[in-house]
Amino acid sequence: MRVPEPPTESDADFMRLALAQARLGAALGEVPVGAVVVHQGRVIGAGHNAPRGGHDPTAHAEMQALRAAAQTLGNYRLDDCELFVTLEPCAMCSGAMLHARLRRVVFGAADAKTGAAGSVLNLFAQRQLNHHTLLQGGLLQAECVGLLSDFFRQRRAQQRALAQPLRDDALRTPESCFAAVPDYPWRGHYSSDLPSLRGLRMHYLDEGGRERAGQQGPTWLCLHGSLTWSYFYRKMIPVWSAAGARVLAPDLVGFGKSDKPKHERWHSLDRHRQVLLEWIERLDLRQIVLVVPVGGGLLDLLGLTLPLADAQRYAGLLLLNTPLAAGEPGSPAAWPAMRPAQAKHRPAALERWLDQIDPPLGAAERAAYRAPFPDCGHRAALRAFATLQPDRLTADAATIAHRAQDFWLHEWRGRSGMVMGRQDPVLGEPVRRELWRQLGQDGAPLLLAQAGQLVPEPGAALAQWAAQQLWPGFCPPGHSMADPR
Repeated sequence: MRVPEPPTESDADFMRLALAQARLGAALGEVPVGAVVVHQGRVIGAGHNAPRGGHDPTAHAEMQALRAAAQTLGNYRLDDCELFVTLEPCAMCSGAMLHARLRRVVFGAADAKTGAAGSVLNLFAQRQLNHHTLLQGGLLQAECVGLLSDFFRQRRAQQRALAQPLRDDALRTPESCFAAVPDYPWRGHYSSDLPSLRGLRMHYLDEGGRERAGQQGPTWLCLHGSLTWSYFYRKMIPVWSAAGARVLAPDLVGFGKSDKPKHERWHSLDRHRQVLLEWIERLDLRQIVLVVPVGGGLLDLLGLTLPLADAQRYAGLLLLNTPLAAGEPGSPAAWPAMRPAQAKHRPAALERWLDQIDPPLGAAERAAYRAPFPDCGHRAALRAFATLQPDRLTADAATIAHRAQDFWLHEWRGRSGMVMGRQDPVLGEPVRRELWRQLGQDGAPLLLAQAGQLVPEPGAALAQWAAQQLWPGFCPPGHSMADPR
């Protein structure tokens, strides 16, 4: 029977725990439904949807929570227990709840298609059954409905993006190439209607973004280097998004899960910059913390020129082993050393770069970095950026570079941080510190003794340090700010 009594404050707290479980499921690509079982005011079981990941049609959130609770109590009978679930239970889960003899079931959103607690049918109202569980619906309904609506809206957008026709002059890496990529559970988003894309499809990650205590949080905009893709930030995204910040990591055209033009001549500083500027405006990104990665190539310069278009959008800068050169005599002398490391046009460029990473990557991680580029045809961007070095800029690109250098020296008012790897075999510590001085930044960069070129590999500790330095009000809750060195 339905209970008309108003929910207590503790009921709302338990439903919020169920919502947290639902978000965990959503991060794994499952329909976001979460549940918790409570015994005498204490949570004894929790679960989220997992049918897809576990290849198990019974792995609904309620079933997962019931199994965990039964193990906790050592009894399949849960007489004095209550279950809180974000979505009205189906017939299978309702039957299990009645069989477990739960005292009460509370759900958030109604399910007009499969709900067995009043929407399609009501198993809890069957008087012939030998146990009757109290039932309450509509608790935190707006939040539960919103979570589901966002999930399915994103899924529809993703399906539309996947259906986007492929241009004749481009390739698209098969999804099967990414099947074994570790630590990359996020659902992708796609843009294909930006004017500068002209029908090409650009992939990006968009995680987190929940506001805390009425504050507008930062937006970490994470750009990859000339031999990497959004996988580069897999260890940092969870830390920043857990803090309530929004984290975006685009795959530039030619990289990652984005479409890959077949011809190297498609790639230029101006074209990639225009795509990013249109994308930033389309999403109306604000309070951006710009994260510019390792490399020494043109993509580093690309990131550092973005604030010239609209400086008000940017609030922070994080450099990860990234120099700025403007094609002038004062530029770092290490630029020529980057070309042998990238091997110019040779297909082995990525392998040579991976061999230089210190500490070394495991086999699965190396395979993940190779995943977007299964053959020579998919590597036009890698070949193009091996020759598009900042010390050989065109006149227009050099002008933008000079403007960027002047901006960071004289106009930038936001927070800044820089992380260097002492083991970097190409650009050493003196060059990094000179860059920091040229950018007009105060304080000392963070020096990681055990890191080489792939600075984000220290992962969570580095992300926590960056959050503390660049946006201390949004540090990850419950995380200690351990020194990543």
